[in-house]
Amino acid sequence: MNSIDTVTLEVADTTAAERFYTAFGLGDQVRLRASDAPTTGFRGFSLSLTVSRPADVKAFAEAALDAGATALKPVSKSFWGYGGVVRAPDGTIWKIATSEKKDTGPATGRIDQIVLLLGAADVTASKQFYVEHGLTVAKSFGRKYVEFAAGSGPVKLALYGRRALAKDVGVPVDGAGSHRLVLGGGTEAFTDPDGFAWEPAPATSRI
Repeated sequence: MNSIDTVTLEVADTTAAERFYTAFGLGDQVRLRASDAPTTGFRGFSLSLTVSRPADVKAFAEAALDAGATALKPVSKSFWGYGGVVRAPDGTIWKIATSEKKDTGPATGRIDQIVLLLGAADVTASKQFYVEHGLTVAKSFGRKYVEFAAGSGPVKLALYGRRALAKDVGVPVDGAGSHRLVLGGGTEAFTDPDGFAWEPAPATSRI
């Protein structure tokens, strides 16, 4: 395994979720699966849309809010660029961001990259686990943050301390039950040290 091939969100109502993600602009970017697995609070992960300019951040955030998302962090300028955080009606947390601080033109409607951030209890141990499963480290900042090379997959995987990730997206760190997330990649099923489930990638995959 050298990349994430698919990301599947487990939702209580697939029809409603499909409507939301189509309106959000991610109709062809996400897999959905029906699930009633109990879950409360922070699910331990977030998905990020990296875009090229502030106008795109505003456009995607507004589309999400108009479709029923809740703002966790309103779009604003920060030390790192410009971004905001929303929670989808199914509970998934999405961060929309650009490294650009100055608006230089209209929204392009393009997503440069999707990044999956997993909150790890021990970033070093989870990093070692994924290296042993074939992923290549692209960036590493000690015990705080690890980013893996995207490989041939459309989604980049990164690890962040669980508490730090919860703070970054603006939610309490407490949570229990299902992550409501299944990752596809490689040829065998496994579960990582933080309970995130992987399944073999389908022959034809899309995100």
